[in-house]
Parts: sequence; structure tokens; C-alpha cells
Amino acid sequence: MTDAVLSARGVRVHYWRSRAGRSLLAVDGVDLDVRAGELLAIVGPSGCGKTTFLNAVDGLVPISGGSLTLNGVPIRGPGHDRAMVFQQPSLLPWRTVLDNVRYGLELQRRVSRGEATRRSREFVQLVGLGGFEDAYPLELSGGMQQRVNLARALTTDPEILLLDEPFAALDAQTREFMQLELLKIWRQTGKTALFITHDIGEAIYLADRVVVFTARPARVKTTVEVELERPRELRVKRSPAFVAYEDGVWSAIEEEVSRAREQELVGS
Repeated sequence: MTDAVLSARGVRVHYWRSRAGRSLLAVDGVDLDVRAGELLAIVGPSGCGKTTFLNAVDGLVPISGGSLTLNGVPIRGPGHDRAMVFQQPSLLPWRTVLDNVRYGLELQRRVSRGEATRRSREFVQLVGLGGFEDAYPLELSGGMQQRVNLARALTTDPEILLLDEPFAALDAQTREFMQLELLKIWRQTGKTALFITHDIGEAIYLADRVVVFTARPARVKTTVEVELERPRELRVKRSPAFVAYEDGVWSAIEEEVSRAREQELVGS
């Protein structure tokens, strides 16, 4: 695809299990593209290899086969062109909101301190934390901490934003409002985003497309184009079209869970 920012072709990832003395195949032949400006979500059975694939995209784990490129350049390790938002905010407790957001730019050392501060203030405002610049992480709610985490990633101006279940640790109500906020921020920034989640409804609500992975080792089972009108309000989750998407994705995952169980029974 000519408009793809991220391209995976036949990607395989092995983990070496030293105690067992053998490697574990976590990802096996994944082919997918993430288009420029797209928000693509990946779902699948628990432990199927979603986060492993995301870690490979971030350059945290090497691929053992196939190709993985960002704007046509092979990914061989971490880089400033990618920014990861993890499940836990992992904020530095001794730094204020503004200082935490600025931290990514300080590591890059590509801009002056004055410019880093200006950009950081801009993204603190964007994620709705204006007035909390001097607050410390312990003074913030879980949702507010994750907003700081998101602002820190955006401030570095990555080519692609990688999100690994960023709302999983939040209560249900906060999670829903954070989904709404993420869509607003994504729309304003125009960033390309790859989102990993266990929550099927979250994936459908957020994404342009939902990729369903098979049970481990991960392969692409199916890709669902989500043709719900944007901008999306939370009430769209109660619409018949949304429920139909949800049922379809759940059916694909249930097939994989059943298949994996059958294989386990045969193997035992």
C-alpha cells in the first residue's frame, strides 16, 4: 500500500525460554499495513502475541523473520519516530506534570529547553490538564496520570503512536471518557496510531479497522473495516450497527479460543 506508514510482511517473533531450553514462537507470519492518519486496533485471545507484535514495532524485541518497516525503513531498534503509551503511566514521581511531559524531549536533546517547555505546555493543554502543570503524579487520578503519559508521547512528535492497553487499569467510567478524549486528541493531531486492547467494544469504538489475531502464534485471522461515522459519541455503542460489529469480532475470537483448546486436548 502506497499510503502505509507501517508495513509488516511475514513477521515472525521468537522468544527464547531458557528454562525449557527452547524458543517459543509468539508471532508467525503477520501481514498488515497501518495507513497514514489511521487508528488501527488489534484484538485477539489472551496471550496471542498482540503486545509482542507491538513491542517488535517499537523495536524492543527483534523479529526473527519477515520484514517490518516504518515509512519504508526497516525497524531495527527503538527510535524517535515511534512513541509507546503503556498500560501503566510510569511517571517519574519527583517530577511535575510539565516536567514529565517534557522528559521525552529532554532525552532526545533535539530542541532547546525553552522550545521543549513550550511544546510540553501545548500538549498538557491538549489532553485537558491545563492548570495542573505543577502537580505531582500522586496528586492526580489514574485517568489524569494516563493523560500525562499520552501528552509525553505526543510531545516527541512521533510518526506513529503505539498504545498498549492504555486504559486497562482504569475504572469503567473513566475508561469510557478516556476513549472519547483519545479520539478527540487523535483527530486534532492527525497522528497514525496502533492500539492494542482486550476490549472488543473499545477497539470498535476507536478504530478505523480492527485486526483480529489468531491464538498464539499470532497470525491475522480477519480484518474488520469499521464504517461508523466520525466523530463518534459514546452513545454509538448502543446502536445496532455497533452491536453487529461487536458480535462479529467476538465470534472470530471465540473460534480461535475453541480451536486452541481443542489443540491442547489433542496434545495432552
